[in-house]
Amino acid sequence: MSKSKRTAERATDPAQKHAKTGHKASAKKGRIVALEHTSTVLKDNPLGDPFERPVNVYLPAAYDTQPNKRFPVLFDLAGFTGSGLGHLNWRNFDENLPEKLDRLIATKAMTPVIVVFPDCFTCLGGNQYINSSAIGQYADYLNLELIPFVDEQLRTLASREHRGCFGKSSGGYGALRMAMDYPQYWGGIANHSGDAYFDFVYKAEWPELLTHLQKYTQPQLKEGLRKSVSGQAHPGQDDGRIRRFLEDIWSRNPNGHDPLAGKDIMALMLVAMAASYDTDPTLPNGFGLPFDLENGKFLQTRWRNWLRNDPIHMNARQKKNLKTLKGIFIDCGWRDQFHIHYGSRQLSEVLQEAGVEHRYEEFNGTHSGVDHRLDTSLAFLAKKLKG
Repeated sequence: MSKSKRTAERATDPAQKHAKTGHKASAKKGRIVALEHTSTVLKDNPLGDPFERPVNVYLPAAYDTQPNKRFPVLFDLAGFTGSGLGHLNWRNFDENLPEKLDRLIATKAMTPVIVVFPDCFTCLGGNQYINSSAIGQYADYLNLELIPFVDEQLRTLASREHRGCFGKSSGGYGALRMAMDYPQYWGGIANHSGDAYFDFVYKAEWPELLTHLQKYTQPQLKEGLRKSVSGQAHPGQDDGRIRRFLEDIWSRNPNGHDPLAGKDIMALMLVAMAASYDTDPTLPNGFGLPFDLENGKFLQTRWRNWLRNDPIHMNARQKKNLKTLKGIFIDCGWRDQFHIHYGSRQLSEVLQEAGVEHRYEEFNGTHSGVDHRLDTSLAFLAKKLKG
């Protein structure tokens, strides 16, 4: 059961007050409706994250000028450390996502759509939009709760043929997983630089994580001869250092006096990925690790759990599910600093060999600053999902 409360409405273009934003204001503005949703599936999540969450929604100008019309709906899945809330913020010399939608619709680059901005942030920095016993049931949250909630509250075209999702990085991965595992809810997806080819994307980052976690060992390391160089008694299980690392992260001053460093964020990301891909309620923190924390020995048995979640290793059922979609858009910058373009290329090859129709593009860019690619993907989805 869910309940809602409409908390605020506002025009989508704060740039009207700040004229020099790098783009011209369009004649017709959509508006943001702020709803609140109380989740059942997130209520007892293991991290204790909020189960009452805001759900901001972009309504195109035509929603008000054509009161009898229903519209396709898109869900915006934010990347790691992000939330749909952040995609509404004012941006200097640039446009936020609602402003981009206003422009694309006003110039007829795309037809009017409703866009939902879920808040799926967690105290691990985010999630991969899959059900995890260590993080929460975020796939169920989207599919079983938010979709019917939005369809009930607003004039959507309430069928999979007119519903899509898009995202970048973890959000792109999540959009693809929605299509792979829940095609009964989605007619189209756009995956920008979504995680793929885990052997390239993640494995190389683990030595830095292990080194970062050393300062959380007990007793602390000391210089000199070590009597033992053996690994963990229980390889791949937290011996306390990950829990102490997380408690340190969670204790930081939120006002900026003790901010998280880049290495903290990277370490937190890898921990969150482990909590997504290798869950085991019998283990400390509810998940395993693909390396021995003491000597760094790679644990192939645990890594297999990760690879089962790697899109390039999708199974026959998932390939069959993807064939039912009306539109699949995938792109990546060929200078992606996480090397995701190699995974994107393999993903496209896997889809092509399986006979899954899709559109794959590459561009001269990295993993950052790629919002301009939404001009292409949003128009693609709107065309595929229009009423």
